Amino acid sequence: MARFGDALATGADLVSAAERAAELALGKLDGPADLVCVFVSGTDAEEVGLAGERVMALAETATTIGCSGNGVIGGGRGVEGQGAVSVWAAMLPGVTLTPFGLDAVPEGERLAIVGMTEPAPADRAALLLADPYVFPTHSFVQRSHPVLGELPIVGGLADGAHGAEDVRLFLQGETVRAGAVGLLLGGEGVAGTAVSQGCRPIGPSMAVTKAEDNVILELAGTPAYDKLEDIVNAIPTEEQDLVAQGLHIGIAMDEYAERHEQGDFLIRGVVEADPDHGAITIGDMVEVGQTVRFQVRDHDSADSDLVEQLREFAEGPGAGAEAALLFSCNGRGTQMFSSADHDVACVRQTLGVDAVGGFFAAGEIGPVAGRNHLHGFTACVLAFTG
Repeated sequence: MARFGDALATGADLVSAAERAAELALGKLDGPADLVCVFVSGTDAEEVGLAGERVMALAETATTIGCSGNGVIGGGRGVEGQGAVSVWAAMLPGVTLTPFGLDAVPEGERLAIVGMTEPAPADRAALLLADPYVFPTHSFVQRSHPVLGELPIVGGLADGAHGAEDVRLFLQGETVRAGAVGLLLGGEGVAGTAVSQGCRPIGPSMAVTKAEDNVILELAGTPAYDKLEDIVNAIPTEEQDLVAQGLHIGIAMDEYAERHEQGDFLIRGVVEADPDHGAITIGDMVEVGQTVRFQVRDHDSADSDLVEQLREFAEGPGAGAEAALLFSCNGRGTQMFSSADHDVACVRQTLGVDAVGGFFAAGEIGPVAGRNHLHGFTACVLAFTG
């Protein structure tokens, strides 16, 4: 019995592409869909909105959610930089679907997030699609733990061809111009999540011995820049080239581990290395006493990490997965691999599933070591069973 279907259609006429993709995805099911996700890329924001609304209309009574992006994933392939519509449809008996819309409103000197629905005991995951230009996704995700507990959040940041004005979010048949849309998903049909950060470490693990907010001043009692320079000078030339292309740093998720190897870190970008002050600025807050390790990323490490994470997932909570939603960074695709199909092909092959839909996000949301984070250059997966 077919419970999942996906399809991707391209073309200058996005509404027509939306109809084709929806009919193909819905036509694969053996009954009415319970959930339909739609992802649209295109240069005309108005047409992107109409395409999303057309898919939601064809979904009839199903719960619907989606967004715009600069590339979409479905039908076993990824498409970047052109007009395309991806539709993912599912029959989910026994799964509860609770839609919600979030907005950020001023409250004194701060922003308050309104619209979040309190999770039920049976909820297994939350799907979140956000407008990065108006919604403080990083703060919301980082501070979600007191409200959502260990409930994993998976999703991504929407985007548009021309930036902020072109972003579109879709929820329950309508185009939403608020900050974020989402779903709480409960029941045994939600298999779980997997996150691949795709970096590999260089140099030793080190303790942060002096820091201010997101600026590391000392590593292992040495000015941070000097320590970085020593590490780079000691690695092979090919790895030095990777450092020049983009250096990252990993913050250890378990301070008590005897060793910290690949996969043991939350990866963040190195924003600036300042030789005059001996400091390194990174893309997250860091505290004295935390363990860090520099990281590099290339297509080989990104490929091997994705395969490894998916295999571990398939041997654990993902055993028996039949379909998945995939949120892949817009810095992956053809910017990292030989084909935009790489991540979706890897998910399909490694998990043994056919229906995989999603989009190339401007930032990906997923849990690492039991806590939710906003990432870059990752692939985040939410898997389902029949």
